[in-house]
Order: sequence, then structure tokens, then C-alpha cells
Amino acid sequence: MLKQVIDLHEIFDSPNASGERVKEYLVSYGANPNMIKITRVTSDKGATDFLHVTISGHSGKSAGGNVPTLGVIGRLGGIGARPEITGYVSDGDGALAATAAAAKLISMAENGDCLAGDVIMTTHICADAPTREHYPVPFMDSPISFEDTWQHEIDPNMDAVISIDTTKGNRVINVRGVAMSPTVKQGYILRTSESLMDVMSRVTGRSPEVFALTQQDITPYGNGLHHINSILQPAVATSAPVIGVALATETTVAGCATGASHEVDIEQAARFSVEVAKDFTTGLCEFFDAEEFVRLVDLYGEQTRFQHGGNRE
Repeated sequence: MLKQVIDLHEIFDSPNASGERVKEYLVSYGANPNMIKITRVTSDKGATDFLHVTISGHSGKSAGGNVPTLGVIGRLGGIGARPEITGYVSDGDGALAATAAAAKLISMAENGDCLAGDVIMTTHICADAPTREHYPVPFMDSPISFEDTWQHEIDPNMDAVISIDTTKGNRVINVRGVAMSPTVKQGYILRTSESLMDVMSRVTGRSPEVFALTQQDITPYGNGLHHINSILQPAVATSAPVIGVALATETTVAGCATGASHEVDIEQAARFSVEVAKDFTTGLCEFFDAEEFVRLVDLYGEQTRFQHGGNRE
């Protein structure tokens, strides 16, 4: 899938990058223009184009079927931090991987390899996002609030979610490449999915890298708690199970750094998403053990309070 990654990188690495330019590219692969929605969202910090792409399955919800839908979210603050920083920044890799996965799935369907279920890809395109201080390296910020982000990232038709995010500004993940998180659902950090680890192994050719999560990481941004980054923020806004796919490095790299993207790693994150889409929509893999989750809630109660702001004075 390097072709899709490289093509889209050329689109993203420009001050003129936009949702419309990405849409044109996806349509050139065979996407139905009516299945691509672009929403321009603005604030006093800037603006961004939210992209919502549906790749229909032959028995998916969009075709009147009942096969489950996979959501693939490209998490980021922005693909650029202009005018302070020139060029494409590392933080954009989540959007790049997610859109490359969408392009591949569209191409597959156009060639006759249509999946059973729908895949919904969401991300946003901002070439001039702000930055903010964070230890140990600065983070990219977003021109819009997380409430607006959740509204456009999460689709109620998503039955499970992959959240792809550049996760290099920490000392927790010490590998170069891709790493996955345990499954998060309704305030619980669950057991890491065995079947998803199987997919990760076959995609990378290595044992799966699983990164640690804290309870703080799955709470909403803005509550004053430390977060590894925003990779699990989609889990705050949905009842569906969510895993994070981190694009990682051995050393800490700022999200606003340029020249720090590794196309092969981005391709692996995109290919992992495509392979999960194949298996999830045919019932070959699952994000969590549904029976065990019911037992967990029966024993210890609901933990949805961690999806909200908490008790504030």
C-alpha cells in the first residue's frame, strides 16, 4: 500500500491540502462521491475539513444488511503547523494511514473484492494547526474543540473502531513501527484481543507490540489529567469497542516535527486496518469477549463515568 501512502503524502504536504483534494483522489480510485462527506469546522484558532468516507460492503448496513461496520479514525491535531513550521508534520501520520486504508478498500471494491460489511473512515485535514506545550516534547493542538471532533469522528453505525494516531511524544512506547493498545469499551480497559494481535503479527511479521494504557488515557481531554496523547479519545464518545494503533519511535519525537514520518510504518498501520476490516466484517476476529464484558459489568458495575468530565467543583 506504499503507493496510496506516497500519493496522499504528496497531497498532504502542501499548504493547499484540503478535504476536497483528498476527495478528488479517492474518487479517482472509484469512490462514490455521494459516500464522501466534507464538513468545514471553524473556531477562533482556525479551521479544518472533516472527512467522512463510507466504503459499502455487499451485505453491510448501507446495503440493507446486518453485517457489522468497522470504523477507522485518523486521529491528529493537524497535518501542518504553518506559518511557524514549514511542511508536513509527524502528527499527520494518523490521517495519512486512515485515508490510505480507505483508498485501498475503495480500489479493492472497484476491482471486485468487496467486503461483506461497511467500513467508515473519518479524519480531518488542517494544514495550519496550532501547537501546545507537553512533556517531554510539544504536541500538535487542534483548531477545534474535542466536542466538535467527537461529533464528526464518531459515526453511530461504527460497531468497532480503530483509532490511528502518531504516538511518538512519550517514553512508554520504545519501538519504531506500529503498536496496538488493549481494547477500551465504556470506561473499561479490557484484555488485549488475541485475534487482533494475530492480525498485527501477520501484517508486521513480528510479535505484536502492545502499549500500556492508564485510566487517565481513556478519560476526556481537558480534565487536567495527563494523557499519553489523544489516541483513545474516540473511546470517550462511543459505546463501541476501540483500539489504538500507534505510529511509534524508539526516541521521543514532537508531533510538530517535520521529516519525521516513516512511510513504511504508515503503510503497516493502513494495511493492518484493511486486514482487520476483512476479518471483522466476516466474523473472523473480535475486539473483545462479549460474554466476559457482561460478567465484568455484573461484578463491578458500569464505568461510563470515565467517558465524562468527572466530578468538578
